[in-house]
Amino acid sequence: MSEIHDLSAVLLRDELRSGELSAREATAHFLRRIEAANPRLGAFITVTADMALADAAAADELQARLPREQLPPLHGVPLAFKDLTDVAGVVTTHGSAALDRRPAPVDGALAAALKGAGAISLGKTQVPEFGLTAYSENLIAPPSRNPHALSRSSGGSSGGSAAAVAAKLLPFAPGSDGGGSVRIPAAACGLVGLKPGRGLVPAGESSGDPAGLVVSGPLARSAADAALMLDALAAEGPEGSAVNAAPGGARYLEAVKAAPPKLRIGVSLDSPWSAIFPFTPEPEALDALAAGARLLTDAGHDVVETAIRYDNRYPDAFTTAWTAGVGAARIAPQREALLAPLTRTFRRRAQQRSAAKLNESLAFLRQFQRDTLAQYAEWDLILTPSLAQTPRPVGWFTGSAHGDGHWPASEWAGDADGDYRKQCEFAPWSSMVNVCGLPAVSIPVHWTGGGSADAGLPMGIQLIGPMGSEALLLQVAAQLGY
Repeated sequence: MSEIHDLSAVLLRDELRSGELSAREATAHFLRRIEAANPRLGAFITVTADMALADAAAADELQARLPREQLPPLHGVPLAFKDLTDVAGVVTTHGSAALDRRPAPVDGALAAALKGAGAISLGKTQVPEFGLTAYSENLIAPPSRNPHALSRSSGGSSGGSAAAVAAKLLPFAPGSDGGGSVRIPAAACGLVGLKPGRGLVPAGESSGDPAGLVVSGPLARSAADAALMLDALAAEGPEGSAVNAAPGGARYLEAVKAAPPKLRIGVSLDSPWSAIFPFTPEPEALDALAAGARLLTDAGHDVVETAIRYDNRYPDAFTTAWTAGVGAARIAPQREALLAPLTRTFRRRAQQRSAAKLNESLAFLRQFQRDTLAQYAEWDLILTPSLAQTPRPVGWFTGSAHGDGHWPASEWAGDADGDYRKQCEFAPWSSMVNVCGLPAVSIPVHWTGGGSADAGLPMGIQLIGPMGSEALLLQVAAQLGY
């Protein structure tokens, strides 16, 4: 019999619903794995073991009373929330030393949706301060490390969640994505990471999101597991979508079992960041792109190079919108010195901008969306690498050398602009998808050095689809073997 942690989320859910496995057994098993692995991995900021075991006992009592078909869709399945998400009775740190430590009075929208579907929260996972960066390091807890190479970052901002799933400390986990924060850690950790289109699922969390960038999505080891979570998140399928017809509420899980139609896929390395931050993709990123193109071609799709033209005003407008929330965050003046250098710099600049500047940037991003969608419409899907570089070493973005514990702000380099540039060069194909409100998926198609999950680092491809194409993206991921 497989170990509990080796089961897919779908199989684990089935065993929990059938009673072959109790929620208390599953919860205790994953808590033991977290206790053993987290000191070196840094995936969790807070572990809520007592609360999780109490919830598991309640789930077992429910399973004893109700027939299987009346149990909630994620009955007894363990997961965890990134520490930007409010969970009732648990402190939400936002990865910041500048905030007071007060337990959240109620669940946020994301936690309410998944706990309402029967899932059991084991705790809160590591995030960068306010979710701002493509790495999950902060000044309050050890950095989140990549399970495939502990010297490397697990990405961000959902890096702790991705590390936990990749290390099998969780069967799957929700992330939130405002500029790549699901897809980046999915690619770094060798997972399937789905960013749904705008409006399909609860946005999750944001300290202010005037451009509507943030959306929640699953981090999983397979397309089927991602589909299972998406079914729980998306209470209503998109109007007119084929997923609405699937039986038993398992719209996406049923849809992922079908093969996708033959698709026209445009391949592009163009990025809206190139004008301000010229970059050259690493050979490993190009190897992943080539591997993805081969797999897609072998599956019968037409894969053709294309050129996408992006307005060079994009970087300034996106940065203005992206940092507006941290400028408005309620932080006592005497605690601002506790912010990380990048956060402090972005906050100061956001507060110095006029409302007219923000409105101008938001208007530009709406036009950018229209122009980009018009170009993407020539293709069924757009294909890019997920990342331009291999997973970066821990401390690489901040210019700091970390030990196994947490560290004072004085050990972080103060070059916020250099940090930000590195992030944009690391993940240059992510944020424009959020601006356009489109769904996208990262698929781990390649391992460096000709290795596998047991050797080398994962590298992925990103597929961007039109609105309402979440099921199609998951079908393609499943068709490629994920």
